Amino acid sequence: MPLPERLVIASRRSRLALWQAEHVRARLAALHPGLQIEILGLSTRGDEILDRSLAKVGGKGLFVKELEIALDDGRADLAVHSAKDVPMTLEPGFALAAILAREDPRDAFVSRSFARLEALPDGAVVGTSSLRREAQLRSRFPRLEVRPLRGNVETRLAKLDRGDYAAIVLAVAGLERLGLAERIGAVLDPDVSLPAAGQGALAVECREGREDLAAALAPLHDGPTGACVRAERAVSRALGGSCLVPLAAYGEIVEGGLRLRGLVASPDGTRVVRGETRGDPGAPERIGESLAGELRRAGADEILAALS
Repeated sequence: MPLPERLVIASRRSRLALWQAEHVRARLAALHPGLQIEILGLSTRGDEILDRSLAKVGGKGLFVKELEIALDDGRADLAVHSAKDVPMTLEPGFALAAILAREDPRDAFVSRSFARLEALPDGAVVGTSSLRREAQLRSRFPRLEVRPLRGNVETRLAKLDRGDYAAIVLAVAGLERLGLAERIGAVLDPDVSLPAAGQGALAVECREGREDLAAALAPLHDGPTGACVRAERAVSRALGGSCLVPLAAYGEIVEGGLRLRGLVASPDGTRVVRGETRGDPGAPERIGESLAGELRRAGADEILAALS
């Protein structure tokens, strides 16, 4: 099925989101010379509500709803997301048509005065936007004070620079995409801060049934990243994952198999349940569901029940 002469990509208006949309636009333009591709910048509820944590205002769906409305009413053909921002269960009628090759999925320590987390003095204030990071920081560094930090990457860095925080934790991939890698003081090992499901990967969403778009996007899809992200999302989905749950999942292709690590924690970090499993990359959802069961048996259900 041939493509239309013009495609529109829906994107959030932040500089990082527009960089990601432009990246996909450039890849598609190289594959399909002559195709007109435009970017439609939209403001989402997640971008507008900055005085409360995502957990308190509706979670990940706040970053994709307006983009899905644009897909639904025909203003856009595609939507580009950070894969970690996509709800674990899509609304009916939508599909992830491609997951691009993952960049660095780890978290970054950023500070003007300190080289690493271990160097922070007792009571130092660390800012983060996610319960996942907050719980892991509180568990490993209970002597630090962790406070919420909302806004786009530039806004968070500005709050650090004016002295509101001694340090902040951001995604490595976002800083690198914006040309801000020099701000990274240290990259946090997954054993210190296990990444979020999908972190570091871009996902392209469209309406179900758009076989023309699926074919056009197929060369952009990265099989190993797709398998890892599908496994990670399966863990989170099986555990009811949302911004209300401090949950992490990270998959890697190791010696031909898929190694999947997961974590569920209480928000205060006093309880942390970890698990790991391996399996066939050809069945990523099965691996994710298996790890979710392992985490439940290890005590995740008790943590989840306390959060419900």
